[in-house]
Amino acid sequence: MDLGLRGLRAIVTGGTKGIGRRAADFLADEGCHVSVCARTEGDVESCVASLQGKGVTAHGTALDVGDKAALEAWVADSAIALGGIDIVIANVSALAVDDSEEAWRKEFEVDLLHTVRTVNAALPHLEASKHPSITIVSSVSGREIDFTGPAYGAFKAALIHYAHGLAYKLAPKLIRVNSVSPGNTYFEGGIWQWIEQNNAALFKQALDLNPTGRMATAEEVGRGIVFLASPASSFTTGTNLVIDGALTKGVQY
Repeated sequence: MDLGLRGLRAIVTGGTKGIGRRAADFLADEGCHVSVCARTEGDVESCVASLQGKGVTAHGTALDVGDKAALEAWVADSAIALGGIDIVIANVSALAVDDSEEAWRKEFEVDLLHTVRTVNAALPHLEASKHPSITIVSSVSGREIDFTGPAYGAFKAALIHYAHGLAYKLAPKLIRVNSVSPGNTYFEGGIWQWIEQNNAALFKQALDLNPTGRMATAEEVGRGIVFLASPASSFTTGTNLVIDGALTKGVQY
C-alpha cells in the first residue's frame, strides 16, 4: 500500500534511537524528507547520514527538548531545510518513574511541555500543508495504573487528552491529530534492555504481564506511528492507537 508520503516533510523529536528512529527510518523509506532532534550530537549526525542514504533530504540538531528556544529554533530550521513541515511526531519522554517532585517536574517539562511547544511552533507550517498531521507518542501507562511512577502515568494520560482536544480544535483546518500508546518496547540501548541487565525481577514482572510472552519492538510501534501520520490514514483523527500485544485489559471505546 502506498502511504502517500513521498515528497512530504516530517519532524521527529527523539528521532535517533528506538521508536523515534524507526519512525524516521520508515518515513524516509517511503520518500519523506525528515528532520530529527536528540540530545547527543554524534547520534544526530549518524542518523542524518543514514537518512540521507535513503535518498531523501535529512536534517538534525542536538538539543535538550526542555530548552524552549532551542526546540523552537530546531522547528524553524527544519522548515527551512525541508521546505516546509507536513508531519509532526512528538516522541521524547523523560522516563521519570520515581515518586519524587523532581520526576513531576521532568515529566511536565519534557513529555508534556516539549510536545505543546513543538506543535505550536509547527502549526503555521502545518496550516500551509496539503497533508498535515500530528502524532503524539504516549504510553499504555496513560490508560491504566501500572508499576511505573505516578508522574509518568499522569503526564502520559495528559498527552492523550491533549491530542484528542487538539484534534477537535484543528479539524476545521483539516490538521489531523492522533496519539499512539505503546506497551513495553524493547530495543538495543533502550530502558528495557537496561532493566533486563540490571533488574531481572522487574523485567520478568513486566514480561509476565503480556499474554504474548514478549515486548513490542521499536519497528512495530514505528510502523503504527507512520501509518497514522500518513495520508493513507486521512480520515483518522482524535484516535489513540494502542500497540501493546493485548497487555492492557481496559476496553477502549
